[in-house]
Amino acid sequence: MLGFLKSDPKKKLQKAYEDKLAKALDAQRNGDLRTHGTLMEEAEKIYAEIQALDEKKS
Repeated sequence: MLGFLKSDPKKKLQKAYEDKLAKALDAQRNGDLRTHGTLMEEAEKIYAEIQALDEKKS
């Protein structure tokens, strides 16, 4: 009945994914490729979680 009050885990993961990508882009622009690589790995893990949620709902 009050399902609209529950937070959507996909939205939270999507926001975290976009933040990681933005930070990775900034690191790349600043020439810090090591940090860029680390952030991209973390972003890929978050993306995998998003995909898992999508498969679960299907």
